Amino acid sequence: MSDGMCFEDLTVGLKASFGKTITEADVVLFAAVTGDTNPMHLNAEYAKTTVFGERIAHGMLAAGLITKVLGTQLPGPGTIYMSQTLKFRAPVRIGETVTATVEVMALHPEKNRATLRTVCTVRGEPVLEGEAFVSVPSRASRPATAG
Repeated sequence: MSDGMCFEDLTVGLKASFGKTITEADVVLFAAVTGDTNPMHLNAEYAKTTVFGERIAHGMLAAGLITKVLGTQLPGPGTIYMSQTLKFRAPVRIGETVTATVEVMALHPEKNRATLRTVCTVRGEPVLEGEAFVSVPSRASRPATAG
């Protein structure tokens, strides 16, 4: 696993992505962990009566993929999530692959913070869009590694 990027390594336009196919198990486990048992996510008969005509994944399940990128890739370990806006554009269906992409939009060196564009897509079309604000470790704040 990477030690992540330091604030000093970030540049506007830098991007990272992660894709995951949303499974039945993901939806059921997300419902169990969060307590969100909305029948739109869990009950096929109920979901047939909705505008979507079938079960859909929780919107926050897709949004959760953004945290994977922030915490392990860009900026990576040590990043502290401070805020996130989200606009849900389309449903995610079970079996679809969601790709979360994070892009550095602005850097705020006075406090080692960054504004990031966050987008999740399915087949190249946005299913959610937003903006994250994060605190990023500086080189000076990283613990020294042995060796």
